[in-house]
Amino acid sequence: MSAVSSDRISLIRHADADAWTEGVAREMETVLAHEIEQRGRARMLLSGGTTPAPVYEALAAAPLEWARVEVGLADERWLSPQDSDSNAWLVRNSFLNHAEGAHFDPLVRVGKPLAECVHDANLVAQHTQPACLVVLGMGNDGHTASLFPESVDLDRTLRSSQTYAALDASGCPVANGWPLRITLTPKGFEPIKTRLLLLRGQQKLDVLDAALASGNVSRYPVLAAINAPGTRLRVHWCA
Repeated sequence: MSAVSSDRISLIRHADADAWTEGVAREMETVLAHEIEQRGRARMLLSGGTTPAPVYEALAAAPLEWARVEVGLADERWLSPQDSDSNAWLVRNSFLNHAEGAHFDPLVRVGKPLAECVHDANLVAQHTQPACLVVLGMGNDGHTASLFPESVDLDRTLRSSQTYAALDASGCPVANGWPLRITLTPKGFEPIKTRLLLLRGQQKLDVLDAALASGNVSRYPVLAAINAPGTRLRVHWCA
C-alpha cells in the first residue's frame, strides 16, 4: 500500500524544508494552545535527532504560555541527560533553552539504574496529564522511537502493557553504539491524540511505503505508531 493512498495515515507534503519546518511547528503550536485552553496545561513528548531540531527552534518562538507546558521524551539512549549524544541534550538546546518556563521530565535519572528509570517513567506517565502530542522520527530501517527491528527485546516491548520499556538493541547497526534504550511502547502511543511522524527525503517515503505494504510490525516497528488505536498518524514530509 502506498503512503499516498493509505487510509491509515494522513500524509502532508511540503514544498521545501522551510515550509516543512513552519508547517510542523504551526500544527504543534495549535495543538498545545488548544490543550492549554481546554485543560489549563499541556504535555508533549519529543524525539531526538537532527531532523526535528529546526522545528523545535521554530516552536519555541511561538507565543505560548510555556510555564503551562510539560515536556517528556518518546525515547532515550542510556546516557546522562548532560551528554551531547542524548535526546535530552538535543531537546534542551533546541527547545527548552528558548521556551522559558517549560518543565522537562528526562527519562534517564543520573545515579539510578536502568530498571528504576523505566519504573519512574511509567509512574510519571500514570500520574501526570496524558500527552496531547508526540513527535516521532523514522530510520531507514523502519524503526521509530527506540523500537528497532531485530533487537532482542522488540517482541517483549511490542507486547508490553506499560507506557515505557527498556530495550536492548545490541546488534542493530543504526543503534549507533548505544544499544540500551528507554522507549515508548505501542501501549504508550494509544492515549496520544496527535501523533506526528517527521520525514525528509524520498528514501524515507519509500521505507514508509514498504512498511505499509508489509504489515509486519517486527520488520517495520514504525507500524506500532501507525496501527495504534485512535486518530491517524500525521506524516509531515518534504524532499
